[in-house]
Amino acid sequence: MALPRRRFLAVPLALALPRAARGAEPADATVERGVALAFPRDHGRHGAFRTEWWYVTGLVRDAGGAELGVQVTFFRTRTGIGENSASRFAPRELLFAHAAVASPGRGRLAGDQRAARAGMGLAGAADDTTSVAIGDWSLARDGEVFRTHIPAREFTLTLAFAPTQPLLLQGEAGVSRKGPSPRQASYYYSVPQLATRGTVAVDGRARDVTGVAWLDHEWSSEYLAPDARGWDWAGINLDDGGALMAFRIRDRAGGTLWAGGTLRDAAGRVTIFEPADVRFEPLRRWRSPRTDIEYPVAMRVVAGAFDAVLEALMDDQELDARASVGTVYWEGAVHARRDGRVAGRGYLELTGYGAPLRL
Repeated sequence: MALPRRRFLAVPLALALPRAARGAEPADATVERGVALAFPRDHGRHGAFRTEWWYVTGLVRDAGGAELGVQVTFFRTRTGIGENSASRFAPRELLFAHAAVASPGRGRLAGDQRAARAGMGLAGAADDTTSVAIGDWSLARDGEVFRTHIPAREFTLTLAFAPTQPLLLQGEAGVSRKGPSPRQASYYYSVPQLATRGTVAVDGRARDVTGVAWLDHEWSSEYLAPDARGWDWAGINLDDGGALMAFRIRDRAGGTLWAGGTLRDAAGRVTIFEPADVRFEPLRRWRSPRTDIEYPVAMRVVAGAFDAVLEALMDDQELDARASVGTVYWEGAVHARRDGRVAGRGYLELTGYGAPLRL
């Protein structure tokens, strides 16, 4: 989707208005068991749902062997405002994007963000496949390959992500429970083990890179229970060709309200984990010098018989997104160690460690 080159930063004030006060707009769609996902259609936008995101993370190396973490996320939010209006200025849908580069040599995350109202040639997402953009930031599916171009303030990403394995449906055939109520769920699939190549330019230095990435796509209208604070999530590409996704939803006291995950081993066998199968155990914490929020940047993750320690590529991978989605979170490249050896690489996401997360 080619859109004009322009920068956007806007606080999404419409999201602060309770949906009950927004008039008689159509209700949000709900996640239902037994609905089969269909592709390529379900790579695209699901406008009847309140929240949706396309999320790509990966670890890459340049020609000299230096390792970098890269993140690109596009969010879509149905506001519940103006859907009965004929005006093209009605803010029916908002789009946000976050992008970051983790470079241990730099020592601090290079991050940026965008926000825009959908439409008017400024931002949008396609219904039939992955094609989402805000200005000149984009993530699109080109044949089987996902491509992104992110010209941010401190860096530029131009990357291609080629599938090497089938996509992985999360939860029960793509329905992933997120809480005690069946309504607290998302449609969710991943594309792990993406062969990645392209260019990363940070601090004025452009580097050709190759590596492995992970893509998630989720959509939901009721993601979190009312007493949830946030989540810990990990997506790990294992060196033997396997893939692990594990998460826990934390309650207001920091305990586990819900959990789940999926392991696809090197032979392609899939194990789906129930809440009791998954544990996240913080091992080391880091406190942000900017927000004073403390994050568990080394974490033991147990999912059934799988047991690994996730260690941050660097501690300072906090992303301050208060100018777009109104939150601060830690989105970090990690190495997964098993029996003392690196067995995989991926990302650990930590939300709700400052203020409780609102979706």
